[in-house]
Amino acid sequence: MSRNGKSGRSQLLLSPNSILANALLRTIDILRPRVHAARPKRIEFVVGTQINGAPHLGTNLVQTAAFLLAKTARREFSIDTVVRFGALDNAPHDVVLDPETHHAYQQTYFHALGKDRIAELIDSYYVAFFDSLSEATGTAYQIETYTDQQATPGFRAEFLRTLVHLEDIRWWMAPSHGTVHIRIPCPDCGWAEKRADRTKLVRLDEDGATFAAVCLDHGPYETHIDPEDDEPYLDLATLYRNLVKERALGRDTSTLHVMMKGGDWAFGCQLVDGALGALATPAAQMPVRIFTPQVLAPTGAKLSKSLLREQGRGALPDDVEPWMLDTTTWPGDTDNYVDTLVWLVGELLTDPKHFFRSFTVKELGRLMNSRPITLPVRAHEMGIYKRYFDLIATGRKTTEIRVNDSSRKKIKPGSLIRFRCQGDEVLTRVTRVARYTSFEEMFDHEPIASVNPLATREDQLANIRQIYPPEREAIGVVAIGIELVDPPRPT
Repeated sequence: MSRNGKSGRSQLLLSPNSILANALLRTIDILRPRVHAARPKRIEFVVGTQINGAPHLGTNLVQTAAFLLAKTARREFSIDTVVRFGALDNAPHDVVLDPETHHAYQQTYFHALGKDRIAELIDSYYVAFFDSLSEATGTAYQIETYTDQQATPGFRAEFLRTLVHLEDIRWWMAPSHGTVHIRIPCPDCGWAEKRADRTKLVRLDEDGATFAAVCLDHGPYETHIDPEDDEPYLDLATLYRNLVKERALGRDTSTLHVMMKGGDWAFGCQLVDGALGALATPAAQMPVRIFTPQVLAPTGAKLSKSLLREQGRGALPDDVEPWMLDTTTWPGDTDNYVDTLVWLVGELLTDPKHFFRSFTVKELGRLMNSRPITLPVRAHEMGIYKRYFDLIATGRKTTEIRVNDSSRKKIKPGSLIRFRCQGDEVLTRVTRVARYTSFEEMFDHEPIASVNPLATREDQLANIRQIYPPEREAIGVVAIGIELVDPPRPT
């Protein structure tokens, strides 16, 4: 029996209970307290990735989980959702050592390659993957580089606010030595001292912050950070970058930002939370984080591409298939890979015990090989009440009405929609799409019987407005013409 008392499927996954899993019936319930408290108009699932090479399986697991949870949250909470992909183009591209002082200097990917080449990297590694995920889950996404993020007034203003309390947060950001890595690359060459040992805050006032630093080639220099100016470049170390990002996002009270992170981040976030506390961050602005399953080598260590780069292919565990470290080498096309990942992560999300845990590469390989030979046909998915489901399944309801949120904007003639209800499903094809400003306007143009042949216009309006409050109707209405893919069920 499954945890909800229903007879379960064959035991593809066996997972022990945990403190968190024991508190949840469904994985998505982890968001429920904040959704109820904040009543956001929108939920953004934020996932950041260094673009210093081809993605590995762990990276794509986090990203796939973001899209699937966005889809589930949209259905569960009736709130518009989107995935925000943060391309961390400030990852170190080159590191050199000053032969005299032994200070290390680094140049970011952005400074080494430039904006156009960064865009090409994102396109080659992620755009097709995200487009396919977006189509498979009906979830919109947006891409933002760290370079663009750090140049925004909100990010820079938040950074300046943290400087006021630098003495309070520096040991949280750098527990071993208290020196926070604030790298401001030389304006002449784009190189910065890696550990920022000689980068000093010279002045902090209402006009901004002035820093002094030392360049390997150009010697001492000063730079000024002003929230109204997108230069100079602000390259913050990992913990500090996340502190500023989460503080800045938390100020948007209309959007709930959910930080999607790999399981190894659970340890580092203790330090970020310490700094957030030192900054007296209000409870309502504390970040919401979801830690995804960590992918482990047979030794129990995190599967690491950086370790492989340092030690060579000889460090590759026997159980690691080549595509796990470079997912662009998956033996199939992008849609096949995405469909397989969506199936896999969907299985993990069926029970919090499966999701909030770690997996060895051997176990993930077993699961991937256990996937159905024929994966489900891609379709937009919609939950629906039983009385409407039966009308669709028998071919009597040929127009479906929804609010025009981001997921509906992807629906077009020819799209497939899978309606689900109490374990049953029916597959339909979209014949037409019409958009209106309100339900009243929609019923002025749509045949009433095509929406519900058993109810009057007045009854249908009353029923619809029990489902959708005025603020949801305000985003617009979409009428979707549908036809059954399979023959209608007998009435």
